Amino acid sequence: MSIESSIESSNVTHAPRSMDQLPGPRGWPLLGNLPQMKPIRIHRVVEDWSRQHGGLFRIRIGRTPILVVADHELVAAVLRDRPEGFRRPLITAKVSDEMNGRPGLFLAEGSTWRDQRRMVMAAFAPHAIKAYFPQLRSVALRLRRRWQEAAAQDRVIPLNDDLKRYTVDIIAGLALGTDMNTLDHGDDAIQHHIEVLFQGVARRSLTLVPYWRWFKLPADRQIDRSVAALSASIDGFITAARQRMEAEPERRQRPANMLEAMIAAADQGGSGVDDIAVAGNVSTMLMAGEDTTANTIGWLLYLLQRHPAALRRAQDEVLRLAPDPEAFTIEQLDALDYLDACAQEAMRLKPVAPFLPLQALRDTMVGDVLLPKDGLVWCVMRRDSVDEANFPQAQAFLPERWLKEDLAPAAKRIPLPFGAGARTCPGRYLALLEIKIALATLLSSFDLQSVATPDGGEAQELMGFVMAPPALRMRLKSRTGGG
Repeated sequence: MSIESSIESSNVTHAPRSMDQLPGPRGWPLLGNLPQMKPIRIHRVVEDWSRQHGGLFRIRIGRTPILVVADHELVAAVLRDRPEGFRRPLITAKVSDEMNGRPGLFLAEGSTWRDQRRMVMAAFAPHAIKAYFPQLRSVALRLRRRWQEAAAQDRVIPLNDDLKRYTVDIIAGLALGTDMNTLDHGDDAIQHHIEVLFQGVARRSLTLVPYWRWFKLPADRQIDRSVAALSASIDGFITAARQRMEAEPERRQRPANMLEAMIAAADQGGSGVDDIAVAGNVSTMLMAGEDTTANTIGWLLYLLQRHPAALRRAQDEVLRLAPDPEAFTIEQLDALDYLDACAQEAMRLKPVAPFLPLQALRDTMVGDVLLPKDGLVWCVMRRDSVDEANFPQAQAFLPERWLKEDLAPAAKRIPLPFGAGARTCPGRYLALLEIKIALATLLSSFDLQSVATPDGGEAQELMGFVMAPPALRMRLKSRTGGG
């Protein structure tokens, strides 16, 4: 998207505005708006500003200006201009490097991204997911057994923890060919280390002075320990995969999963994939697959508990079309239209990625604003998704809106939970399937008694690397004859 083509496509008839000409919240000397942007609620703060200042405005972190883009059409245009026009901010890559991060698809750019993307897309293509479905169903049955024990003992279920075990087990099996089985073993060490790293990246990316380069606080020393532990686990996965490939050489020609495909490419040379990229993508799959999908399921269960009519309708659909988790099929889950609508509505109201920071790779236009090369953009992903002009009763949880013909096709394209353009999340199909099979397993086998926060109040949105609910607690009652 060149400057000239951008101006033409935006129908700009006046001189483009510079960043300095934009409205925005008043900041502090030297610090800019950073003191107003509390990390745990940073997404809400910027969303509130977008309702005051419009779809294009300016904020500052220190002396660095940032263009905030809240208009959904402009957000989509920016996302579609990746990877040529925008990349993830250099600060994120620098923080990752300082934490001994090994870049995978999430942080890769340019030709490196393209080389890795082909293999990751192949691993998460619908036909690969369908071939993996029996194993996915097995993980869901483990989750059911765990919850049956809790229900029999009338025990509170730590929902966030169980969902993260569930999603890690699925992604480890599909992408890495490893049966981690953290659900049965109760081993949440990897999940803990992932959480530490997520929080560390988020915190350091918003810290003006990189103090950790000279001295380290206890939180920074914990980051070092988690980096070392996670790296050791990843190296173990790679070693195990190499041993399988040595024992069965045919796996080099017909890799059974993403990890084997990337190892084969790295060993051949000339593919643009090396051992660092292999390790980086193992880390990416574990981190992306664990947090985003688990939090989406948690938000969905919380919303269903608060809306009994929607919960009954979802459960009735599951009992009618997919009553037995042991016999689940892809076709049964694809037929759960109302459950899919519930997931879409949860992602509209509670997107786990409510904002996306990017950096311009060249001078470009965003609307009528000239953004210089290396300029930073803050894409607000939710503002228009909860606007009455686009969704009547926008703050209400109404899954049926996604089934009605009167919801304009344009409105359905406003929420972008998986991004847009060439860098749309490659795990989209798997994530939706994980959500549906977890919910169908629960609703076919249990009655949902409660999903509550530790203090019994409303679930607050806690922003780290992604937007998570607080530590939700769930109670279930086994259905008589259910499942």
